[in-house]
Amino acid sequence: MCLITQHFVKLMADRSYKNLQPWQRLDSETLYSCRIFSLRKDRNRSPRDGRDHDFFVLDSGDWVNIVPITPDDEVVLIHQYRHGIDDITLEIPGGMVDPHDPSPLHAARREMQEETGYDSEDIIPLGSIHPNPAIQGNRCHTFLARNVEKRFEPHFDTTEETEVILVPAASLPELVRQGRITHALVVTAFYWYDLLQRS
Repeated sequence: MCLITQHFVKLMADRSYKNLQPWQRLDSETLYSCRIFSLRKDRNRSPRDGRDHDFFVLDSGDWVNIVPITPDDEVVLIHQYRHGIDDITLEIPGGMVDPHDPSPLHAARREMQEETGYDSEDIIPLGSIHPNPAIQGNRCHTFLARNVEKRFEPHFDTTEETEVILVPAASLPELVRQGRITHALVVTAFYWYDLLQRS
């Protein structure tokens, strides 16, 4: 790492801010709840001008996704219908951390088993991000599963169905460039994976 990059990384790691202060929470109210998320309205006061404003936040549990790599350096991907865009996407396995999951890693492995039938004991964390900090407070945890092998048939819940395909890991950048992979959290997972490969 060059000296300029080292200095910049050190500067960014310093979490002191010259002119920014957190907003004061005055009130909070849950407006709606369902199985996937709840909608919350917060009344916050600006530290700059003292004015009060309403903000709407989607509360959800943490999410996980996992990059499964076979011994032949192929990635286990899934085609899945997504209601938000009314179309079929190309993704890696992922989902929510359920209340009974002891850890995000356990949740990611469970999702991989359920959605693809592939499994591995060699799973490592790649990174964790805030999916959309403007309106959400949860995190998405990304994992890498190495040397996966097919051990089960996929097991779907009542609303889920996937189709498994294997693609060479080397083709991932081109699939993103072509717009074949458009899920932002999946693209982020491949970025984490690329960082690991480069280190």
